[in-house]
Amino acid sequence: MKLANAFGLWTDLSLALQTALIPTIKDVWKKPSTISQLSRTFMAHVWIVFASQVDANARTVKQELFLPNATGVVLDIGAGLGHGIQYLDRTKVTKYVAVEPNTRMHPELRRIAATAEYRESDGTLVILGCGAEEITIILESLGSTMHSVDTITSVMSMCSIPSAEDALRGLVRHVLKPGGQLLFYEHVLSPRQDVAWWQRFWAPMWQIFYDGCRLDCPTDIWINEIKDVDDNGEEVDIWSERKLWGVPGETEETVFHHVLGKFVKREGRMLK
Repeated sequence: MKLANAFGLWTDLSLALQTALIPTIKDVWKKPSTISQLSRTFMAHVWIVFASQVDANARTVKQELFLPNATGVVLDIGAGLGHGIQYLDRTKVTKYVAVEPNTRMHPELRRIAATAEYRESDGTLVILGCGAEEITIILESLGSTMHSVDTITSVMSMCSIPSAEDALRGLVRHVLKPGGQLLFYEHVLSPRQDVAWWQRFWAPMWQIFYDGCRLDCPTDIWINEIKDVDDNGEEVDIWSERKLWGVPGETEETVFHHVLGKFVKREGRMLK
């Protein structure tokens, strides 16, 4: 692996520091309690500036993944500022449930949702300030109804979920309907050992600045291995369909190794 690729993310980190460090310090000065949310505050300032550019870099692949597939009640993990809304077909998506623990993102998220005619006032929009790991809160927001979401979407958010493997298992088992879809665009642990070494090297520092984001999460593997339990208590495959693919033209040496996925939950028994 070329050192230029191994150290390429230093440019991203430098730009983030130039953009967000002073505003973050000002926030802490005005409100000292903000220091307990330092990484989250820093990330908010970074994302407000760079989210549109980051979104545009993969617009085509996200359009191809989300627009034709997302339907019904959509649960968006790590909705951020709401850029994912532009990849939903309003005629097919009846309700948008945005899970975004960084409440600094909520005003813009609400504004963008309104432009697509999703509003809290008519129940077509729900914004949750919890994390994706807080399954009980998510279920309560849906009326405590198990298996009430048709589509779960995620764009570069699973890497920041505490205990992500358990959280994803819980969302798929308890929140997603049988026949429902999990659609995602994520950066994951590279299958190349040399790239994976550098991802693990940078991960501890990266997560400090980027609100828990890890570069070395094998998210695609975790999702692929989620199981259900049959009537005899035996583990069975929870997926009736699974598809994983990479981003066309992306170099295999990048420490931001992206995958796209479309997984369909099998029909039949609903795990309680």
